[in-house]
Amino acid sequence: MKTEDDIDEAKTWLGEDVDCSSCAHQDLLAEGKCHLGRACVNDRYARRIDRFFNWNPSLANSYVRHDHFEVRAIAAKHADVFVLPPLLNDPEETVRWNAARRLPKTKILPLRYDPHREVRIRIVSLLEDADLSPMMADEDYYVRLVVARRIAPPLLSRMVDDPEAEVRRVVAQRLPSEWLLCMVNDRSPQVRLEVAQRLAPDLLSALVADPDWRVRYEVASRIAPTQVSQLIDDDDDFVREVARSRAQAGGELLREMPL
Repeated sequence: MKTEDDIDEAKTWLGEDVDCSSCAHQDLLAEGKCHLGRACVNDRYARRIDRFFNWNPSLANSYVRHDHFEVRAIAAKHADVFVLPPLLNDPEETVRWNAARRLPKTKILPLRYDPHREVRIRIVSLLEDADLSPMMADEDYYVRLVVARRIAPPLLSRMVDDPEAEVRRVVAQRLPSEWLLCMVNDRSPQVRLEVAQRLAPDLLSALVADPDWRVRYEVASRIAPTQVSQLIDDDDDFVREVARSRAQAGGELLREMPL
């Protein structure tokens, strides 16, 4: 399969042939700092535009207002920081993101409410803790998911009731252990399983009657030996087996039950 660099034709983003004779950078061509079909700011291919600015970063400032969004986005990666703030309001999300990643945190806070989810998702990686707090209630579940993965664990208490189970599962993985009991009645068995895997053994009795056998199995595997007898008559074969095995190993008396 051919790559952009294997394609001989050079077209502008408007579909016209690239004409070096009318280019403002003919001097660069003579110096070997641009190359038709390989490194050209007028080419429609992003890779060729990127290579042009890699070779000529000092020209990026003059292209941050170019009509073609690919040129603006790539120029933003090389331009001086002081020309980037206006690009945070660019109509194209790629341009806004490339500007945001190079600006101080105080400048990019408005992008927490960017209309494009991909921008908001990426902004999470640039912010921390208090600055992420407003994004815990983002309308997009995946934005909230990446927030739950990044924000400091003590701040996760505000997300234990998130409407999306996958978000709550991440919360259960990272929430300080002393707060986990507040999630033992979560409506998702996957979330309760995460809770069961992290709760201290002496607190697992809160889950011995869980409706999901996988949760009870985890409880039977980790609960304090003095409490495991609560599961030796469980309805599930696997749960009963591990509970009885642990009870026997711990010297607990088992009632005789038919197998």
